[in-house]
Amino acid sequence: MITVLLGLIGLSIVVIVHEFGHFVIARSLGVDVEAFSIGWGPALFKHRGRKTEWRIGVLPIGGYCKLKGEDGFRTALEQKLDFIPADKGSFYSAHPMKRIAIAIAGPAFNTLFAVLVFVIVVAIGITIQTAPNRIVLSSETGAMVKGDGPNPADIAGLKTGDFIKAIDGKTIRDYSDLQEVIAGNPEKALSVEVVRDGVVQNLVLTPRLDPNSGAGVIGVYAWVDPVIASVKDKSPAAIADIRSGDTITEANGKTIRNTVDLMNVFKDANGPVELVVTRDGKTVSATVVAKSLEETGMGFVGVTRTDKARSLPEALSRGVKETISTFSLTIKSIGLLFRGVNVFKAVSGPARITYLIGSAASEQIKADGLAGLVPVFSFLAFLSVSLAMMNLLPLPVLDGGLILVFIVELFRRKPLTAKSLYRYQFIGAAFVLVLFVVATMSDIFFFAGK
Repeated sequence: MITVLLGLIGLSIVVIVHEFGHFVIARSLGVDVEAFSIGWGPALFKHRGRKTEWRIGVLPIGGYCKLKGEDGFRTALEQKLDFIPADKGSFYSAHPMKRIAIAIAGPAFNTLFAVLVFVIVVAIGITIQTAPNRIVLSSETGAMVKGDGPNPADIAGLKTGDFIKAIDGKTIRDYSDLQEVIAGNPEKALSVEVVRDGVVQNLVLTPRLDPNSGAGVIGVYAWVDPVIASVKDKSPAAIADIRSGDTITEANGKTIRNTVDLMNVFKDANGPVELVVTRDGKTVSATVVAKSLEETGMGFVGVTRTDKARSLPEALSRGVKETISTFSLTIKSIGLLFRGVNVFKAVSGPARITYLIGSAASEQIKADGLAGLVPVFSFLAFLSVSLAMMNLLPLPVLDGGLILVFIVELFRRKPLTAKSLYRYQFIGAAFVLVLFVVATMSDIFFFAGK
């Protein structure tokens, strides 16, 4: 319940910011707002202001802003009028430029919200738990990237133990940086600077498109040294007397160089795993009873990086850059939908987004208290940019579709007929229905473990 509640709060914040943008600009341009609701459905609470009724809906998902006369084309159709009624203070009585401003205000507020959140996140500082920029080829474990031929990392000539220092001129500080660059550049040839045995080499790497996520993949794992950072209480590792600071050197007689080696031993084992560890210069044996490395309860020493701006101007600059970068990534993601991506896995609906936000928030709070909300807010900023971008698409029903209609009005110097607008909106409603079905099916597959 906590996960669901946190997810609903997070998703609602982004949607309400969007609707509040429409509200603010509409009121400032003389268009009346009949109602502003937090949540949907029958109102649990109502308060009548001077011009607007404020509501809290029974369904705590997002909200809406109802402008006076925004559905006037229906009235025109019912009364068999050629043009939409333009009563004083109604949406369609406003000049097309004002309507464009009102329509664009939602995405604009989402963008400003993202900038503000990114600025706050980098000003406070976000702590990232990751691994070094050293790799292990997944092909050595039998894990192959979907597609024809060897894994992209093998094709490029990468080797287990390589340090990835830069990609296309961007410094790679750790495995998190590596994941970000690779995921955002599927099917693009990238120049890679590698350090192997102390020697710098330059290679060309082309990530393969993962049809299930829309991300680029190359077929590598992170190289994490088998040094124990933590052991969960009452876990198999704790029962075996494994301690923080121990270094695992052998497992079932096999030399352990990294956690991938250790993972493979547990995967192939049919029973207890015999470990050899070094502790304070001594060799110690231990028997761990677990079916997988994850079940042992062992945590390993990785890389902790705190990303924090040194000044407010730097925070502002980085907040703007991060927002622009997220817009660019969102555009790329939309384009990938037409390049063979499995939409039933790559597209998330409201239920899945709510779950992801809620689970991330609850896990971060458990681990770091309220400080754990910082990365969650970063995710909300990313979601806010995605919502802005999606709403700017020139499709009926969306803000971008309305903007397109009003631009046509400007060039025609007269409004569209009620029938024309109705047909346009009907097409949009059909498109949204299809999108809703796809997103819902995607959520069902996700929760069913597909």
